[in-house]
Amino acid sequence: MSLVLWSLIGLPLTAGTLLALAGRRADRCAPPLAVAVAAVTLGLACTAALRRPAVEAPLLEGLPVRFAVDGLSGVLAVTVTAVTLVVLLFSGAEYGARSGAKPGAEPAGESGAEPGAGSAARSGAEEARARFFGPMLLFAGSMLVTVTATTLPTLLMGWEVMGATSWVLIGYRWREPESTAAAGTAFLTTRTADLGLYLAAGAALAAGPGTLALDGLARAGEPWLSLTTAGILVAALGKSAQLPFSFWLSGAMRGPSPVSALLHSAAMVVAGAYLLLRTGPLLDASGWGAQTAAWAGAATAVALGLVAVAQNDLKQLLAASTCAQIGFMVLAAGAGAITGGALQLMAHAAAKSLLFLVAGVWLTVWGTQRLPALRGAARTDRAVGAVCTVGALSLAGLPPLSLWAAKDVLLAGVLETGAWLYAAGLAAAVLSAVYSVRILWFVWGRPERDAGDGRRVPRGAVAPLVLLAAACPALTPLAFPPVRDALTRYLGGGAGPAPQAWEFALSGALALVAAAVTWSRCSRPLPLPPRAKRLARRWLGLEHAAHVLLVSPTLALARAAAALDDRVLDRAVEASARGTVRLARWTNRHTERAIDGAVEGVATATRRLGAGARRPQTGLLHQYLAQAVAAFSLLAVVLVLVR
Repeated sequence: MSLVLWSLIGLPLTAGTLLALAGRRADRCAPPLAVAVAAVTLGLACTAALRRPAVEAPLLEGLPVRFAVDGLSGVLAVTVTAVTLVVLLFSGAEYGARSGAKPGAEPAGESGAEPGAGSAARSGAEEARARFFGPMLLFAGSMLVTVTATTLPTLLMGWEVMGATSWVLIGYRWREPESTAAAGTAFLTTRTADLGLYLAAGAALAAGPGTLALDGLARAGEPWLSLTTAGILVAALGKSAQLPFSFWLSGAMRGPSPVSALLHSAAMVVAGAYLLLRTGPLLDASGWGAQTAAWAGAATAVALGLVAVAQNDLKQLLAASTCAQIGFMVLAAGAGAITGGALQLMAHAAAKSLLFLVAGVWLTVWGTQRLPALRGAARTDRAVGAVCTVGALSLAGLPPLSLWAAKDVLLAGVLETGAWLYAAGLAAAVLSAVYSVRILWFVWGRPERDAGDGRRVPRGAVAPLVLLAAACPALTPLAFPPVRDALTRYLGGGAGPAPQAWEFALSGALALVAAAVTWSRCSRPLPLPPRAKRLARRWLGLEHAAHVLLVSPTLALARAAAALDDRVLDRAVEASARGTVRLARWTNRHTERAIDGAVEGVATATRRLGAGARRPQTGLLHQYLAQAVAAFSLLAVVLVLVR
């Protein structure tokens, strides 16, 4: 079975690398090849999830590369590969429709810019398909490396490639300065948080042998245990866009919608939550890590839920809701609700990837992603409107859809941890209903204008949306016995608290009431002070705070270092150089003459000695005999005198 696991990791990585290196030469074959690779990878993921293989390869002395599939990694591997396949099917259909457009037709691009930005419009012939599908496969492969790694160094390898490919994909339209700036912000923010993983790896290494394995981190002693926990928490919160790192996900919405559908629903943003679910024993052993994770997740779920309610941009609303929904998973990790966290992960992946793809469809058709400008969008193409409704109602937590049931399984475990955390989770669930119904109120409203330039959704793009919409109710049985019990055993967790009937009824009733109130009052302004609305629409000012607290001081320190280099160090080096030149000149004037005279004296004496030594060398044998007799006579006299 080692071949299955190596193929699961290596196939998307190899295919993605080859497509990216081939460039424009592979544009024609890139979509079908990527879809085929994704389909095979999904089959391999299902096989690996059932058979749970483990492999090992040498890397460094005492530090091999190890991969394994267990319950949690098996669930995530299947989820990631399934969403990857659906997203690539959708992208292939979109690219096919663009290439079949009439010459000169310019479909509206999918940038996060407002309508009229101008640079987003681009003909289908200009799209670099291999440069899109290649990094998408690379990203999926690196995510699979991350979830199947069993040691911190191996996980770091996948983590780094995942960050690099996310930068490439978010900045896919590199001619747009806004896209490249957003990609840079996302990359630098997550990279800053990723330093926590290096801190954790260093602390685990210092703690002793065997602690670099993920299941061995909890065996470290203090202070290494606390340092490892802190590093894991920071890296996970940064990658999953949790407070205070949430702002990077807002800018990442300038990437293409299929990128958001994969990275920001089922892959990159859930990697941090997965890491916390995986390292639950470490959080418990530290004594403070579990509570910190739980409250960080609860705070993000509530705060970013409020941010989502205040948004008038569809993709910004979906981005803020992603932070909030991932907050539930982080809350589950802190509360030890592994089954609830896994259910939330799967249900959210289906609903959110569906809604991101729908946002991309409407941006292409209507040329905008602002909710007031999308009034009636669902009426224009009722198939897309129907699947959007399923995704939004699932996100709202309305029964009988999967996120309703998943949240209750999750919150049942949270209730065992503390009533306040449970109350925060319920509040975040109510906010989910509010911002989800706002989407439906706008897109099902009476249209105020015709749909953009009259473009229609490619028929091939609807089938992947239907698959994701079907998954929203299809995942619901996983939250109820006996399927839930089987899933708990598969995940390897203990039998946690099961939600009671009143918990399902309470959350469902709250979601229905919140949805009804929101629908009836959506035409009115938000009942918030203007300053609060501005703050929420600006994502709580988190990016501004990051610039004030980190970016500006760092730039000021860099400018001070540059001034020190220019005004002090450079001048010191130049002064040293001038002093050296002056010393050389003085040496040349005074010391050089004496040295030259001494050298010339030695040379003169040597020449004279040589001339004197040449005189006896006449070449006459009788003179050599006389010289030998004289020398031996002198030697005999000396010997006699010495004795």
